Amino acid sequence: MELVHVRNVRFLYKAILKLHRGLPKELQIIGNGYVRDEFKRHKSCTPHETELFMSEWTKYAVSLAEQLKLKGVNMKQFGAQLDEDRIEQMRDDQLYQLYELMVAAKGENAIEHQ
Repeated sequence: MELVHVRNVRFLYKAILKLHRGLPKELQIIGNGYVRDEFKRHKSCTPHETELFMSEWTKYAVSLAEQLKLKGVNMKQFGAQLDEDRIEQMRDDQLYQLYELMVAAKGENAIEHQ
């Protein structure tokens, strides 16, 4: 059972990195770093957290694959809006991480926003 889980995690991780190859170079760099950090950070999470983690990253991979299939897509339109309910459910550290990701994606200096 444990071996199957490890194989599934590796498959998802590699699939996401392959999908990132379709992004503009600057988004690839940000995305790959973020994915690497998130997968490392969640190596020892609880079974419930693992289930949520895998579910959310699978949704991300499917969404990104669908967006990359669209021809003539405006590269500034990657991603999806987060609804208020989802934001309200986030912990402070998750919100800060999301903020840092936004700043990196926009190429801005975080100090300017404090």
